[in-house]
Amino acid sequence: PRLTLAAMNTVDAKARSRTMSAIRGKDTAPERLVRTGLHASGRRFRLQASEWRGRPDVLLPKWQAVIFVNGCFWHGHGCARFRLPSSRIDYWGPKILRNRQRDKRVAAQLRRLGWRVLRVWECQLRADAQRAIDKLEAALRST
Repeated sequence: PRLTLAAMNTVDAKARSRTMSAIRGKDTAPERLVRTGLHASGRRFRLQASEWRGRPDVLLPKWQAVIFVNGCFWHGHGCARFRLPSSRIDYWGPKILRNRQRDKRVAAQLRRLGWRVLRVWECQLRADAQRAIDKLEAALRST
């Protein structure tokens, strides 16, 4: 069952903490979808390049490209999946803003180093994963 905002507000702080701590930073379902699609098309890549600026989710050295698979909430995407929480606005507003600023800064640094920065959003993958992966493929071929 899908949680709604009303349902989320009914849990206590301890339950909320457990829920939030279970959110993964890597190897998420959207990342696995992208990797599966890239691999099926014959692309080989590195994962979670932690020594790289911004820790790209997928690193494609042969194509001089990095891919970030972004969650709409955490990166403040302007889609219907993003909604600023109604509680602790003083925390979440600046947190999401910092994430967005960091994303821009990291992308600019990688581009200055000659890398192509590709970004795929969680909502794009949920709507039509194959189309999102096809767009990534087209971007990789465009060099």
